Amino acid sequence: MPITTSDDYSVAHLSDLGDGPGMRKIRVPLGVTAFGVNAIVLPGGYETGVHAHERQEELYFVHTGRIEIRFGDGTSHVLEPGGFARVAAATPRALKNLDDGESVYVCVGGADGYVGRDGVQASFAADGTA
Repeated sequence: MPITTSDDYSVAHLSDLGDGPGMRKIRVPLGVTAFGVNAIVLPGGYETGVHAHERQEELYFVHTGRIEIRFGDGTSHVLEPGGFARVAAATPRALKNLDDGESVYVCVGGADGYVGRDGVQASFAADGTA
């Protein structure tokens, strides 16, 4: 599936953003401007380096596999598919793939707070357009 973009939306599949292990940039190819977002494909047994941020809070979501996330206070947690972890900017963290095969997680980062409830009612015309 190729990346589909318009001024109003973008649609893609993880495989559209790269091959093999490593970071798959999502923000630029999909035109995301409000926050950072990447997918990371970890090979079996791989452990990331420890890192922290100056301002950016991060949210991790495990898509496939089992990942251990370790924090600067010495604690660790195992995240399975569907698992989340929120990490404050200055908190050191490292991740490790606990599986033999690839594990995939998505990391979203941002600063400056929550926008709040700003949803409005919308509808589609009979032909499916807005």
